[in-house]
Amino acid sequence: MSEAVLLRDTVDGVATLTLNRPNKFNPLSEEMLDSLQAELDDIGQDESIRVVVIRAEGKAFSAGHDLKEMRSNPTKAFYDHLFAKCSKMMLTINRLPQPVIARVQGIATAAGCQLVANCDLAVAADTAKFATSGIRYGLFCSTPAVPVSRNVGRKKAMEMLLTGEFIDADAAVAEGLLNSAVPIDELDGAVQKLVDGIKSKSAVAIRIGKEMFYKQHEMGLAEAYDYAAEMMACNMMADDAAEGFDAFLEKRQPTWTHS
Repeated sequence: MSEAVLLRDTVDGVATLTLNRPNKFNPLSEEMLDSLQAELDDIGQDESIRVVVIRAEGKAFSAGHDLKEMRSNPTKAFYDHLFAKCSKMMLTINRLPQPVIARVQGIATAAGCQLVANCDLAVAADTAKFATSGIRYGLFCSTPAVPVSRNVGRKKAMEMLLTGEFIDADAAVAEGLLNSAVPIDELDGAVQKLVDGIKSKSAVAIRIGKEMFYKQHEMGLAEAYDYAAEMMACNMMADDAAEGFDAFLEKRQPTWTHS
């Protein structure tokens, strides 16, 4: 039997999802999207999981959609179905209670670049490269443009989308696509540092904060402030907030009741 396209490993409250089609550059095929969706849906219901890491086997993180699969189904109905499925999975990442970190060891192109941009945090090897390369094949990367343009400045995002040219990891950090880029042998350590930082905080505050962050981006300024103030007031009523303030005032480490 062939090995699963997606592997899952859960250790100490961290769920790691590994794209596992290295010989095909880990395409976001229908099978891969279905597998990601199923695992993310399950993780979202598991309060014992604090952080999700998405990584990949092989030289590439992901080269995007499976072009052979797309060309073998040349109908509008199939393309509508495929892109809706991909968008649903991306939105699930944003709506997941847990922060999601992309661990990028190699190239990420088209929908693979979209996946990196869509994760809450992203760390890459300094040799990784990124592109919204659909334009090279006559296809503007419209769905990748959604998270890319929400991470990268407008002019640079349009340059990436209109030319399909690669940017290196250092440029991706400077433009806001990545949090950091490190030598490949330091990549796991950099991811672990983020994981540890998140796990040391209140799960309640993390969940409330992630939901607030994405929702307020869809609002006007005044509405966003009203919504954020309401979320802060709700957060203040949580036991963890009381414990955090008391711990600070008493000069001790907090003991979170929800972890």
